[in-house]
Amino acid sequence: MEQAKILIVEDEANIARVVQLELEHEGYLTTIATDGGAALEKLQSESWSLVLLDVMLPVLSGMEVLRRLRATGDQTPVILLTARDTIVDKVMGLDQGANDYITKPFEIEELLARIRACLRVQSKVLGSRANAELSFADLSVNEQTREVKRGKTNIELTPREFDLLVYLLRHPKQVLSREQIVEQVWGFDYYGDTNVVDVYIRYLRQKLDRPFKNPLIQTVRGVGYVMKETTS
Repeated sequence: MEQAKILIVEDEANIARVVQLELEHEGYLTTIATDGGAALEKLQSESWSLVLLDVMLPVLSGMEVLRRLRATGDQTPVILLTARDTIVDKVMGLDQGANDYITKPFEIEELLARIRACLRVQSKVLGSRANAELSFADLSVNEQTREVKRGKTNIELTPREFDLLVYLLRHPKQVLSREQIVEQVWGFDYYGDTNVVDVYIRYLRQKLDRPFKNPLIQTVRGVGYVMKETTS
């Protein structure tokens, strides 16, 4: 089995070194980055199995590193390292796309358990997405490469637009309510207005439907949306 490669982003040298030694003892390959700027460079230049990301960092905060990482569509698992009682950091981190968090000071056994859990989930996700291609009419989506095409035209989507499109494609010809979409795409703990769905549907239509002859995303008034070809 290929060794998991973990990036430790921590500016406190003693903590970083202790974590590195423990992870290497468990058989992981590790690299340390001591500020957010260096971490972002490493994330953009190399592939990683998992990132341990401190929230409070020089140059770029951990939250900003996470935001920029997810904005590129990179879904590498991220475990945030946060100070005690920083509930806002935890909530913000999960909203930005963190997979888990652990508060300082932490027991190394708990950190190792959370790492194993994240890696197990990621392994299942990658296995289920290998060569997974969704299609409807002349629209095709490769979940592994995150490529989207309508006919021969490549379409660039943001991570949230992509997730929304995948959910619609997994339920073709099924009318989906705004509440269903929010729960599955934004998460059950999302507390914003369901009107966010309308906003992102509009974004998708501008890219997927408006430039083409036959629109695929249909509105069912008073209910929600459905992926369906129009009948002439």
